[in-house]
Amino acid sequence: MAQPSLLPLPAEMHWGQGRLPLNKPLKLQLDAVADPAVRAAAQRLLTRLQGPAEPTAGPVLQIRYGRVSLPEKFDEERYSLRVTPMGVSIDAPTSLGVLRALATLEQLPRTEKKQRYLPEVDIRDQPRFAWRGLLLDAARHFMPVAVIKRNLDGMAAVKLNVLHWHLTDDQGFRIESKVFPRLQTAGSTDGLYYTQAEVREVLAYAAARGIRVVPEFDIPSHSTSWIVAYPRLKSADSTYAPYKLWRTTNVAIDPTRETTYTFLDSLFTEMTALFPDPYFHVGGDENDGRNWRRTPRIVAYMRAQGMVKADGKTVDKHQLHTYFNRRVLAMLQKRGKIMIGWDEILGPDLPRETVIQSWRGKKTLNDAAKLGHPVLLSSGYYLDLNYSAASSYAADPLPPDTPLTTAEQRLVLGGEAAMWAEFADSTILESRIWPRAAAVAERLWSPQAATQDVPDMYRRLTLVSAELETLGLRHRRAPELLLKQLAGSSNIAPLRTLAEVLEPVKEYKRHFQGYTYTTETRYNRLVDAAPAESEVARRFGTLVDSVVAFKPTSPNWLPASARQLAALRAQALRWQANDVVLQPMLTSNPSLTEYAPLSTKLAAVATMVLERLTQLQTGQAPTPAWLAAARTALDAAQAPAGQAELAVVKAARKLAGL
Repeated sequence: MAQPSLLPLPAEMHWGQGRLPLNKPLKLQLDAVADPAVRAAAQRLLTRLQGPAEPTAGPVLQIRYGRVSLPEKFDEERYSLRVTPMGVSIDAPTSLGVLRALATLEQLPRTEKKQRYLPEVDIRDQPRFAWRGLLLDAARHFMPVAVIKRNLDGMAAVKLNVLHWHLTDDQGFRIESKVFPRLQTAGSTDGLYYTQAEVREVLAYAAARGIRVVPEFDIPSHSTSWIVAYPRLKSADSTYAPYKLWRTTNVAIDPTRETTYTFLDSLFTEMTALFPDPYFHVGGDENDGRNWRRTPRIVAYMRAQGMVKADGKTVDKHQLHTYFNRRVLAMLQKRGKIMIGWDEILGPDLPRETVIQSWRGKKTLNDAAKLGHPVLLSSGYYLDLNYSAASSYAADPLPPDTPLTTAEQRLVLGGEAAMWAEFADSTILESRIWPRAAAVAERLWSPQAATQDVPDMYRRLTLVSAELETLGLRHRRAPELLLKQLAGSSNIAPLRTLAEVLEPVKEYKRHFQGYTYTTETRYNRLVDAAPAESEVARRFGTLVDSVVAFKPTSPNWLPASARQLAALRAQALRWQANDVVLQPMLTSNPSLTEYAPLSTKLAAVATMVLERLTQLQTGQAPTPAWLAAARTALDAAQAPAGQAELAVVKAARKLAGL
C-alpha cells in the first residue's frame, strides 16, 4: 500500500487492499438532519472531485450524523470514514464531525495510470486539541474579504477551526463602528475597513466550514488608531496622526478616566452583538507603561490607589493594567463573553476565567495554567518570523516533559498559528501562511505519538500544498507572478533559480537592515517573491544529510551514495552556471540590483560544493587551505542582501565538514 497522503494524520487508520474507482460519480445520500452546512460542504467536495454531475445511481457517499453542531461550545469533531469498493460512508455524532471527515475524504484520491480512485480505508479520528487557530492580522495591512475567504478554505482543508481576526492596531481600525464612525475613517492612512455587512458575510462563510471567528480589539496599547480618531482616549498630552511605521509606539489609552470605560462599554456593546462567538480577544500585549509613567496625572492616580511596587514609591504599571483588564472583563462578562488576552496581562489578581494566549514562550503558558487560567499556545507558531515548518512542528502545547499536572493540562485549549502582517500585504500573505500553517494544524489535531516523523510531514506537506492551490489559494501563484513582473520580458528561469533558494531574513531583522518600511511600502521586491521556507534548499539539505551519513571508508560507499552525489552535483552545476546568465538582468534592473551579490555568492557556494563532491568521490581529504577558503566563502555567503539570505549555506557547511 502506498504511503498515506493525509495531513493532519488521523487518530486511527487501517488500509485495505481494494479501491473505489472514480470513473463513476458518487451519489450523495444524506440523512435528513437540519444542518445545511453539511449538504453544502458535501456538494462542494463532490464538485471538486467529479464535476457538477448529480447521479441518480452508482456508488454512494452516505453521510449520517446525530445532531447539529455548536462549534463555539467545543462540540465533538469525532468521525469515522469508511471507503470500500462499493462506496463511502461517514458517521459522526455531530455535523461538525462530518465537515472534518469531508476534509479527510478530499485528500484521499490517488491517480494510477491516469485512473483516479479512492483507496480502501477505515478511519476513526478526533482532534487532540479543541482550539486550533490561525491569527490573521488585517490591521497592519488590510486583507480584502476574498483573501479572508480563501484562507478560511485553507483552514477547513487542514482542520483548523478558529479564525483569530486581528482587527485593530496602531496602524488601523479595520471594522465599521456605527457608534464611533471615526474609528474606521480617521484611524488609518488608507481608510480601508470591513463594513458590518462584510463581517457577517465572513462569519457565515466561516460557520459553513465549521470555523469560529474570534475578533481581537487590541487595548490598551497598540491603540494609536483609536486615539487619532478620538483624542479623549489618550494618556499623554500629545497630538497624534495616523501611524505609518511598524515599530511599537508604546502609546496607550488612559485607564484612569471613567470616560474611557464609557467609550469601551458602548463599543463593546456594538461589537459583541456583531460577533456571536463566546470568546472575545482584547490584546493587552507590549504595553511597557511609559505613556502612563510619563503622565503626572496618571502617576498621581496610581499612587493614590496604592499601585506601587514593593519599595512603596515606584509606581507599578502592571497593577494599573490589571485594574484596566478587570474593568474590561466585567464589561465582556455582562455580555456573556469570555475574555482572551496575550500573556502580558497575566498576574496574580487577574480572574481565572480569563484565557491567556502565550506568545513569549512556553513558560508563560505553564505559569498561566498553574494559576488556573485556560491557555493557548502561539509561541513557536509565528509564521511571520519565517522559520521552517519543522520548527513549528516541534512546538507542542503539551510536550512529553510538560511540568503541568493532569488537572492543569486540561486547561490547555490548544494553540494558534499567527500571521502578523508588517511584512505581508494581501498579495503575498498566503505565501507566508501556506503550506507551513498545515504543520501547525497537524501538531494540534493529530496524536502526539503519530507525529514525530519530520521527513514524512514534509512529504505530505508538499501534497497538501498542491491541494490548497486547487482550492484557490495563491501561495504559489502570487510569488510566480511577482517574479514575472520583476523579470519583465526576460527569461524568468534564471531569476527563479535564485529566488527559490532565498528566504526572507528571520524574525524582524527587516527593520534593521537599512530599509525603512511604512504602511505605504509596496511588497514587490525579490525578497517578497522568495519563499518563507525554501523547498529547494530543504531538499538540498536532505541530500547532504544522506551523503554525510555514509561512511566514505566503507567499501560500498560510492555505489550506495552515487544517486545522492549525482543529484548534488547536478544542483551545484545549475547554481554555478546561473550567475553568468542572471547578472545582466540583476545589474540592469534597478528593482533587482541589490540582489546581485547573492547570485555571486550562490555561484561561489556551488563551486565549493562541487570541489567537495570531487574530494568525496576520489577519496581525498580536504586540505587546511581548502577548508579555510571554504569557510571564508561560506561566511561571506551567509550575509543577507535586500533583506533576503541564501538558504543553502547551512547545508553547504555541513557538506564541507565545517
